[in-house]
Amino acid sequence: MLAFVIGRIPIPCLLALTLTAATIQYQTLTQGIIEKRISVVHNTNRDRERTLGDLFNEAGCAGNRLTEQPIKHTTAPNLICVMPGEMDSIILTGAHFDFVDRGKGVVDNWSGASLLPSLYQSLKTVRRRHTFVFIGFTDEERGLVGSKYYVEHSSGEDLAKIHAMVNLDSLGTSPTKLETARGDKTLANALATVALNFKLPLNVVNVHQVGRSDSDTFQDRKVPSINIHSMTNETFPIIHTSRDRLQAIHMDDYYESYRLLTVYLAYLDQVLDAPQ
Repeated sequence: MLAFVIGRIPIPCLLALTLTAATIQYQTLTQGIIEKRISVVHNTNRDRERTLGDLFNEAGCAGNRLTEQPIKHTTAPNLICVMPGEMDSIILTGAHFDFVDRGKGVVDNWSGASLLPSLYQSLKTVRRRHTFVFIGFTDEERGLVGSKYYVEHSSGEDLAKIHAMVNLDSLGTSPTKLETARGDKTLANALATVALNFKLPLNVVNVHQVGRSDSDTFQDRKVPSINIHSMTNETFPIIHTSRDRLQAIHMDDYYESYRLLTVYLAYLDQVLDAPQ
């Protein structure tokens, strides 16, 4: 059995702020919508990418805001949804939609990918300071292919505009967890601030030793990144097995992860690059 590193998140001085729904604007979708979207699972990566596109359209990201990024030797492209903001600095949220064909790949990682349209829908209610980019990455399971292609085909100037990369990988098997072994400390502290103020569960479980995720691709290029998951010693054995099915998701935990991520992204929009 792997022994993950479990710890507590240092609480920053930012906690002097009192954060409420009145100070951070967003829309909360119902748990029924979140559960419906994760429940639409297909058995091929191409079908999963098409379904993700349908969910983005349903959430309001359509037309020239939603594009495919084709990649040679993959069965499905990256899928990119853009929410223009007042600035060209970017908050990027990503999750891979491909899966290992042992089980349904709901935990790893339809749980992350199917949340992307809901996060877009929750944030689009007001004009944002930052440009938000939501990406469904292809072929993470084959060596981070989609995220590597995206980074390698972005100029240094474009990468410098990404002030936060929030990666979602394998949510819903337990309350929300945070990887800090390589994660950006400012982004981790901001997540802790939101979790404490909104009384949503959050713990540190470092899973970096068991494999890399798409956040590492950005971290390797010095882009501030954070990986959010739900893995523990008890739940990790689900991954890449026949147990990775919808029944492995604890829907209440999954919905709380959605709620935390919604407020977190809205909070990052306020505090990153804020005038001094």
